[in-house]
Amino acid sequence: MRTRTGAVAAAGLLALTTGCGAADMTQQASPFAGAQGTRSVSLSVQSWVGAQANVAVARYLLEHELGYRVDTVQIDEVPAWDALSQGRVDALLEDWGHPEEEQRYVEDKKTIVNGGGLGVTGHIGWYVPTYFAKRHPDVTDWKNLDKYADEFRTPESGGKGQLMDGSPSYVTNDKALVKNLKLDYQVVFAGSEAAQITQIKQFAKEKKPFLTYWYSPQWLFRKVPMTEVKLPAYEEGCDADPAAVACAYPHTPLQKYLNADFARDGGEAAAFLKKFRWTTEDQNAVSLMIAEQRLTPEEAARKWVDSHESTWRAWLP
Repeated sequence: MRTRTGAVAAAGLLALTTGCGAADMTQQASPFAGAQGTRSVSLSVQSWVGAQANVAVARYLLEHELGYRVDTVQIDEVPAWDALSQGRVDALLEDWGHPEEEQRYVEDKKTIVNGGGLGVTGHIGWYVPTYFAKRHPDVTDWKNLDKYADEFRTPESGGKGQLMDGSPSYVTNDKALVKNLKLDYQVVFAGSEAAQITQIKQFAKEKKPFLTYWYSPQWLFRKVPMTEVKLPAYEEGCDADPAAVACAYPHTPLQKYLNADFARDGGEAAAFLKKFRWTTEDQNAVSLMIAEQRLTPEEAARKWVDSHESTWRAWLP
């Protein structure tokens, strides 16, 4: 979904509630970013619902406990680093690992600083529905995928098995993996996380086989149990050349990043965001409320905050 190492309007936190593909808003900036003399903060929010959950809870607490005015800007994941470096947003709460951007902005330019771990470990992989894996246990080894290519074929996959991906804006290794592992599959983009979820649900409802790029943490596992296909083991550096990748995705401790000036001068807001750290279970709970139960991000955040005071009190400066 997110990276090689692993892809709202200012008035509110995303009208989108199921993680639709983000627009490329590289020129959009929060009117509050870098504002002097104001208790305001701007947060970058990515298009997947887990990222929306982080921002929803952070925003709610910044507004209701610390008295800040919070703006959110939806930006695709790589352009978000540019916006953060330039001060067009103050913070990015969920990064899945962008080593080139980290080298450029954190190490070289020093315009961005690491804000600490989110507390959640992300993992991308290929998955089949558990009901299919139970009938065909050997499908969970990538070496046997071609055996089932016909069962995974769709009208969109051109006579090959379909490997379903989400948004084209997500940087994945999947096309290279299919090529380098010599698999009889075609990567087909659903268009967004929301569209991918809809397709997975439809396949599951009809008990059809499917092979999909997916990731954890993600609330959908609670609704559609899926089993990971084992790709060649990940080793450090095996994904360094995007065209030559032939290994699994790593497990990635997700990180927060702050604009360097904001990290230094952002007062209570910066201190709070550095301390913000929760669990996979917390994120999935809020994500499920937003995406499946159709609560607004603010409603979901309030519900989580009301029942987890012992957790979030430790984040306050």
